[in-house]
Amino acid sequence: MAKTTKKETAASKKTADSTPKKSWKLTRQHKMLIGSLLVLFSIALLTAFISFYSNGKYDQSQLVVFSDRNAPVENWLGKFGAYLSDLFLYRGFGASSFLFVRLFFLTGMYLILDLSILKLKKIWFWDVFAIIIISILLGFFGSQLPELGGVIGFEMNLFLQDYLGKAGTFLVLLFGLIIYLVFKIRISPDAVKAFFERTKSEINESMTPADANLRQTSDSYIPAEDNTVENTIPMPLGTPEEAFEDEEEFIPEPVLKVTPPVVSQFELNKEAHNTPTISHHSEIVLDTKPKPVVPQPQPVVENTNDSFVIEEVAEEDQLVENLASRLVADFGEFDPTLELSNYKFPPIDMLKEYATGGITINQEELEENKNRIVETLRNYKIEIAQIKATVGPSVTLYEIVPEAGIRISKIKSLEDDIALSLAALGIRIIAPIPGKGTIGIEVPNKNPTMVSMRSVIASAKFQEAEMELPIALGKTISNETFVVDLAKMPHLLMAGATGQGKSVGLNAVLTSLLYKKHPAEVKFVLVDPKKVELTLFNKIERHYLAKLPDTEDAIITDNNKVINTLNSLCVEMDNRYSLLKDAMVRNIKEYNEKFKSRKLNPENGHRFLPYIVLVVDEFADLIMTAGKEVELPIARLAQLARAIGIHLIIATQRPSVNVITGMIKANFPARIAFRVTSKIDSRTILDTSGADQLIGRGDLLYTNGNDIVRVQCAFVDTPEVEKITDFIGGQKAYPNAYLLPEFVGEESGINLDIDITDRDSLFREAAEVIVNAQQGSASLLQRKLKLGYNRAGRLIDQLEAAGIVGPFEGSKARNVLVPDLTSLDYFLDNEKNNN
Repeated sequence: MAKTTKKETAASKKTADSTPKKSWKLTRQHKMLIGSLLVLFSIALLTAFISFYSNGKYDQSQLVVFSDRNAPVENWLGKFGAYLSDLFLYRGFGASSFLFVRLFFLTGMYLILDLSILKLKKIWFWDVFAIIIISILLGFFGSQLPELGGVIGFEMNLFLQDYLGKAGTFLVLLFGLIIYLVFKIRISPDAVKAFFERTKSEINESMTPADANLRQTSDSYIPAEDNTVENTIPMPLGTPEEAFEDEEEFIPEPVLKVTPPVVSQFELNKEAHNTPTISHHSEIVLDTKPKPVVPQPQPVVENTNDSFVIEEVAEEDQLVENLASRLVADFGEFDPTLELSNYKFPPIDMLKEYATGGITINQEELEENKNRIVETLRNYKIEIAQIKATVGPSVTLYEIVPEAGIRISKIKSLEDDIALSLAALGIRIIAPIPGKGTIGIEVPNKNPTMVSMRSVIASAKFQEAEMELPIALGKTISNETFVVDLAKMPHLLMAGATGQGKSVGLNAVLTSLLYKKHPAEVKFVLVDPKKVELTLFNKIERHYLAKLPDTEDAIITDNNKVINTLNSLCVEMDNRYSLLKDAMVRNIKEYNEKFKSRKLNPENGHRFLPYIVLVVDEFADLIMTAGKEVELPIARLAQLARAIGIHLIIATQRPSVNVITGMIKANFPARIAFRVTSKIDSRTILDTSGADQLIGRGDLLYTNGNDIVRVQCAFVDTPEVEKITDFIGGQKAYPNAYLLPEFVGEESGINLDIDITDRDSLFREAAEVIVNAQQGSASLLQRKLKLGYNRAGRLIDQLEAAGIVGPFEGSKARNVLVPDLTSLDYFLDNEKNNN
């Protein structure tokens, strides 16, 4: 038994040693113990301080022999009290050290009562601030008594006077007192005014009726002999002078409104016989002049007959201040640009200024074109009442007003004839011009003027634009800067033939946003299948770009990564909608305003949401390689992402219906069409013709579902973009690019371990068909083996499980992993022998 007990004891010790030790934590008992100690220490400190000012000089001489137990001291707390007094009052902060008593006492009580320590921090800050200011102030005025300001206050006062003089030192101390009064005591002119008004009202309320009578003006005085009484109230005995014969002088008194009590007829008869005498002049004063009857508020009367009670409900108290407004008052609104507060926008000088000198008007050309238009129309018996020309950068608009009775469709059909007579490319007839009673004929200029990016960025229309995502596209026919808001579009589709200006248009869009939005306000997701168009923007990766986690390049050039990026944006969209739901707002603008006003708690997952702009340079290439896997997330983003600040810009050089599908067009109301080769492509983009009549080199048509506007796109060259990105990339940036949420897709194939015995009877024949064709698809098995789709699909799954074909890759056929039939026979025989 003894051995067993020793073993159990050793085992228990080993178990006790192996248990993890708990970390020490400040318990309720510890707080009470420390708090009691601090309260007692504050009382001892107060006792020692009071004793110092009566016996301090004697005790100071004994501090030299502090170790001598027989040395007498007069302090009530003994040598320890003498030492503390000398340390705090003489060598420390002087009389202001009494605030330390308050600090230690409050700290102890907070610990004993287990109150929140957050408020205590504020008390410590302001009390220490007051100790320093009062110590210097006492040192300034009481330089002959060092006990008042202490050594610290005296020395700090001398230090300030050496550099600021007495006047400067006094002003600094006065400023310190103002800071304490304003921020701690919260004294303001409105508070002082309210205090005096409250004091005045309290004095008026405390006055007796007699005192109130004395303060009335003498306008209400009525001579006593004029006071006559009719039947309502009996007159007192004797004359007024006799009634007030005890007074030294007759004091005029105001009229008092007296509500007579409800009395019975018996009491009235009794009162008529026994007329009362006024014993004091302040009881009733009569006025012979009629006074207007002012209705008095009646008390609530309970009717005993039907128990009908009228009860007045008090108004509820309204909270003037809440936590959010208090945080804004203390710290101001949240600033998302604070992390990069020193960020500087690129200067306009980085954009090249082309020496064009503006639009040159060729009067001879205008007159010649006008005559040819009039002559051509007259040949078809169309008379013109009026014609006007508006010269633009690359196109001149001729507005004509035909004579009455001319059909507009007749003029519209002469488009080719007018182009032939003018010998010009790109004649476009607008019949009629929306909002005007005229017909427009757009004729290209012989010497078009280049629209520089600098001219549109420097324009007042762009600089003063109050838009969320302003984009300066170029200039219209009337030479006005054309600025649109991407946030209102909300998505943009750009299409046109090769070399007509799409890439320059994308650079103009990105440059506009770089000149207007801070890196904290907008992020770009760039997709560049060509790998050369958007490469320059790599330099601003940590400022403006967004990317997936664990990816090297922020600009996506691999089509396989585009699918993950688009799905990641869908996850980001869902996350943002959850935040908007919790914040009870409808769009990103309201959400960010609420977050800036500190009404949303970051501890609950709320954060400032930047706008995200997805730019795809060649959409047709993505459709060809990925198909539905790309179209579906883009359509989903286009349908839902507007409210949460994700906007899409898609460009393509192949505006055919299999690329710009109905689902894409339905969600992209804003469209830009550069020059295309056929009317069919123009109708695919704009739902109308006109893009086939453009002259190229940045000439575009813009529509947002309403009117069509012709714009000459601003030209921004590659060296200009390089200068801008170098300037931004050389500044302080965020640690990383903006990280999108990680997207974990479902398994592409079906990784099931299918037993050989469960395989289809046509498994070997199907494998031979796939290996012969080197194409793994269910449709091939359907055709060759005359199978249904379900059985062909099961055979493909079994071939994938066996390792003969690769995993599912979207619309592409599966890879065949066995090169020929010989290898297939060898593979299947080995598999059979192993099993």
